[in-house]
Amino acid sequence: MPDRPTQARPRVAVTGLGSLSALGNDVAAHLKGLRAGTVGIGETRGVDVSSMKTKISAEVRDFVPEAHFEPRQLGLLDRTAQFAVVAARQALADAGPVLEGAARHRVGAIFAASVGSHAVDDSYRKLYAEGAPRPHPFTVPRAMPSGQVSHITMDLGIHGPAFAIASACSSAAHAIGTAFHMVRSGMLDVAISGGAESQLTYGMLKSWEALRVLSPDGCRPFSRDRAGLVIGEGAGAVVLENMDRALARGATIHAELVGFGMSADGMDITAPDMASAAAAMRFALEDAGLAPEQVDYVSAHGTATTLNDRTEAGALRLVFGDHLARLPVSSSKSQYGHTMNASGALDFVTTVLALREGFLPPTMGFREFDPDCDLDCVPNGARDAAIEAAISSSFAFGGLNAVLAVKRYG
Repeated sequence: MPDRPTQARPRVAVTGLGSLSALGNDVAAHLKGLRAGTVGIGETRGVDVSSMKTKISAEVRDFVPEAHFEPRQLGLLDRTAQFAVVAARQALADAGPVLEGAARHRVGAIFAASVGSHAVDDSYRKLYAEGAPRPHPFTVPRAMPSGQVSHITMDLGIHGPAFAIASACSSAAHAIGTAFHMVRSGMLDVAISGGAESQLTYGMLKSWEALRVLSPDGCRPFSRDRAGLVIGEGAGAVVLENMDRALARGATIHAELVGFGMSADGMDITAPDMASAAAAMRFALEDAGLAPEQVDYVSAHGTATTLNDRTEAGALRLVFGDHLARLPVSSSKSQYGHTMNASGALDFVTTVLALREGFLPPTMGFREFDPDCDLDCVPNGARDAAIEAAISSSFAFGGLNAVLAVKRYG
């Protein structure tokens, strides 16, 4: 019996982008900051940090909730959910009339799960410090990890599959990868995906400080004198669409999402595993049909902790071998901080912009070469480059890893 001809898999287009970060409150501002090497890290203003050792963070500045939501809505939305809805609105607007003609249940929303930290912090303060008889009546819906995706479906009128994925710092990358597979499989025609996070509350900052992983003076990924991560807040969102459908409606295609890889360390709740991180990268390349030598840029997880950066550099050596000497690897967390469950989405938006605009985002704050991180980390300034293919990596606490592979379109 003759072999069946191999059928080409449907392609997936990125047709919409949305973001809020310490670099600005939309994609245009985010792109401008990336290219200029702007560092959005500074003294924390939204929380009283006078009793803390760490007084810096990467805040979203000048965000006015009342400019985006009616007063009756604000009682139901934690700051994280506000960011998520605004970023999703931006992505949908950028995608144009993507929902026109779409079957009601073939449009989905898959986002990172994030606890409403502000709702929890406010309620506990009222109960424990102020002696209030009860917390805010909407504390539970404001705090629930699936709150942001629920609000996105209600705000945008989405009726297809919608859910939240929890895998710590890989949550948004897992969400985008899952949405990608759902579109590629034909389950969905359109998916809105990403993540949002705001952990800049007194309780969460004190908790991160207790872990002793925060830098007191800036984020310096891959630099020998790196001193830890900087907490950021923000959101990233993308619209993923069946390529044939996007072309038929004349959509602007920012990039093509081509692969997704996952792995679990199965070893430690905080310490990463080199071999497992490498496996996730390999799986993403295999899924994309890309050889390691075809990758022109890596958007690294790059948290600026001693162990994580060293482990990630080692994993890159395992995957790319000699090609690593010619492969730029940068961490944009040096500009907009580690946005936790949103980081995979913001890093992916950054990667798409790098492909579309033809530049390498920088690793800011780099001061000293580290032989354990022997990488071209694009130090201290963006660089023009024609990028055809890239990966964006997320390696989370608990060893939950997700890597997205993307190609330039056109």
